[in-house]
Amino acid sequence: MQKFWDNSADVGAGVVPARAEGGAADLVPIPDALKIGSVTLSPATVLAPMAGVTDTVFRRFIRNLGGCGLIMTEFTSADGVLRAKDKKAQRYLHFYEDEHPISAQLFGSSPQVIADAARLVEDLGFDLIDLNLGCPAKKVVKCNGGSGLLRDLPGIQRIFEAVRVAVKIPFTVKFRAGWNDQEIICVELAKMAEDCGLCAVALHARTREQGYSGQARWDWIGAVKQAVEIPVIGNGDIRMPEDACAMVTQTGCDAVMIGRTAASNPWIFRQIAQYAESGGYGEPTDADRYEMIRTYFQMLIEEEMPGAEGKMKQFASWFTHGVPGGAALRKAIYEAKTEREILGRVEEFFEGILGRCGAGTLARADVGTCVSPLH
Repeated sequence: MQKFWDNSADVGAGVVPARAEGGAADLVPIPDALKIGSVTLSPATVLAPMAGVTDTVFRRFIRNLGGCGLIMTEFTSADGVLRAKDKKAQRYLHFYEDEHPISAQLFGSSPQVIADAARLVEDLGFDLIDLNLGCPAKKVVKCNGGSGLLRDLPGIQRIFEAVRVAVKIPFTVKFRAGWNDQEIICVELAKMAEDCGLCAVALHARTREQGYSGQARWDWIGAVKQAVEIPVIGNGDIRMPEDACAMVTQTGCDAVMIGRTAASNPWIFRQIAQYAESGGYGEPTDADRYEMIRTYFQMLIEEEMPGAEGKMKQFASWFTHGVPGGAALRKAIYEAKTEREILGRVEEFFEGILGRCGAGTLARADVGTCVSPLH
């Protein structure tokens, strides 16, 4: 494994490492399992918390596709959790039994407020609690939440200590490498988390200043892994199964976390498991994509999710990537007025391109029987 610097000052001055090259034989597979406190992730893959994305419908959708060891809520305001009338926070923390293991992610700046919110989350039955120190959004940062706390290590320590005392379930933190390239604090922060009794750390290997631009610096993940004994979860620029194994190979991290790629390719976790097992993985067919889009849209409708129509249109731009004639389907979806009309246009479109399997029957049959499904 590549050697990394031992302190955060040197890490910031390093060069961006090349991604692993060669075949599957050159890469270390994703671990079959990872234990975080009393909770076992199997396999060692995590769906990253994403605002506006990882609601209960999307989480169950990903879980049902297979290959994801841990799912996480949207990042949720600790203040909102404690306000009895905050319907948004209540919705964010709603989950079903088939979502276990599941982690609730909180953000805020007051140690006492976050500790009280963590206690409530524990009572709701979540398996883990995570603190968000990574969100770069201005409205969050200006309230000293998310990555805004990265310039206040003493404040972070007070939050760590307060939450650790408040709950018994595993407590983790997701953070960025630092505020900018001149203020890289990932190693120091990880050591502090370990000293305060946290059970694992997850590093998005970009700075707050980067946002989601540029290339993630996996060498920062490697430096954190060398600095602590608790599990380290790597996050950033995993776009295909090879990337996940390359991250483990280069950094020695214990698990990988995937965010934006999961929204455009929900099969990524299953593909990672296939790649780790055999060195190859299946690509989705048009029938797979149809079944995936229809299933997710139906789940939104059945859940009576607020804003389901808008969410369908949002996800259409991701889910139809790679579909022949996808632009026409997106246009039809955007012009639809209701949730049912959107679903109908999806069915009509795919019945057209998959008509050889029997037009008019696809909306009711298992389309995977017409074209080999991804498995």
